[in-house]
Amino acid sequence: MMEFLKDFQKMGIYLAYNVNVDAIVYLNEKHIESLIKEFGAENIKKRIDEYPREINEPLDFVARLIHTLKTGKPQAVPLVSYEADRWFNSRFKYDFERIGGQVGVIANLLANLDFNKVIAYSPLLGRKQAEMFVNRDNLLYPVVENGRLVLKKPLEAYREDDPVKINRIFEFRAGTKFKLGDETIEVPYSGRFIVACRFEDFARIETSPELKPYLPEIGEMVDGAILSGYQGLRKYYSDGKDANYYLRKAKEDIKLLKKKKDIKIHVEFASIQDRELRKKVIYNIFPLVDSVGMDEAEIAHILSVLGYRELSDRIFTYNRIEDAVLGAKILLDELNLEILQVHTIYYLMYITHDDNPLTEKELMKSLEVGTTLAATRAFLGDIKRPEDVKAGLSIPFNEKGEYVKLRFEEAKAKMRTREYKIVIIPTRLVRNPVSTVGLGDTISAGAFASYLSLLRRKG
Repeated sequence: MMEFLKDFQKMGIYLAYNVNVDAIVYLNEKHIESLIKEFGAENIKKRIDEYPREINEPLDFVARLIHTLKTGKPQAVPLVSYEADRWFNSRFKYDFERIGGQVGVIANLLANLDFNKVIAYSPLLGRKQAEMFVNRDNLLYPVVENGRLVLKKPLEAYREDDPVKINRIFEFRAGTKFKLGDETIEVPYSGRFIVACRFEDFARIETSPELKPYLPEIGEMVDGAILSGYQGLRKYYSDGKDANYYLRKAKEDIKLLKKKKDIKIHVEFASIQDRELRKKVIYNIFPLVDSVGMDEAEIAHILSVLGYRELSDRIFTYNRIEDAVLGAKILLDELNLEILQVHTIYYLMYITHDDNPLTEKELMKSLEVGTTLAATRAFLGDIKRPEDVKAGLSIPFNEKGEYVKLRFEEAKAKMRTREYKIVIIPTRLVRNPVSTVGLGDTISAGAFASYLSLLRRKG
């Protein structure tokens, strides 16, 4: 771990596109009971059966929240109504606010790990967001001044008129009990429910026209890039543009970043509710990048789009390691990826082709960096300096670790894997996490950064 931290001090990363403010509520029985009383158990059950895929009114939120509490699985559902947005502000007192979005979480993490240079870009940068980036010399925002690329601290680069995106995050704890009518529900796992703001202003995934010509120069400055936020795209926009327009722009960005130096690019994939949009992102973006990170549910969503509906259903229904491995093999090959990283509650997995320059042992070391950083964040709430990782190293691997390894070996024995390197490690699991927000992003950033570090050592 210490060797990787030393390597990070010599490395640079570019991040784009999504930054927001996370307004966090720690849910307890009183919150839940109050919502059930306000909207009525029968109304909530009926709306759960309808399974709203976006939040147009408060009842949509309550139904999806209760469903999430029953399963204990983290969820993010888009908020599309300004009226519902105002209801949240009047209904909840937030426990605290902090930077959010994959770019925001990862930028602060890597800067605090003493990366040499972290260049974080978001099309919108309001003052509140700029203030939430850590104020460090190695965390920079790109601007163009007098025809030149200039890197400034976010607090020196924000635009007063830019709107600020706020996502509401409801953290819940395993063991929380409540009644929904005659039904008693106990939350099986700790997690979070995200009400993801999806207003049009925040749904334009692009680099500003003045900065775009300088992307090759940015690519030369860094070892790799992490791109995220495609889940915010819309099919259509009020000015006549559509998702295809912004995906063309996003593809141009990737090509420009690689123009002068063939840097590695990782995409952190997040759930896209709309099947057609999901398909567009997968087919347009994935074949141009080197690495993708996702959880097992997202593997299932993508397999469904690619036509593997039966395998997708098996992953959703049974959540077996052998199905996840088979699904990962399909994604790696069909989408022409260099490496796929999968993060779940109990294990992390890499799958790559046999000609990857890293050994299986090195790939496992990279995954261990990811789970150690996530355990540190879950235990402390945040990572503020490299020394904090010692806390993560003291967190044991989860109790299902041996079972995971056994099932993985059984899976490998049943299927053809000679052309691949597939490694799996159990996660370090914090029993009562201070927070679960951003743990997937932390795993992916740590794994990708350490993957780059190992490639650098190979020369």
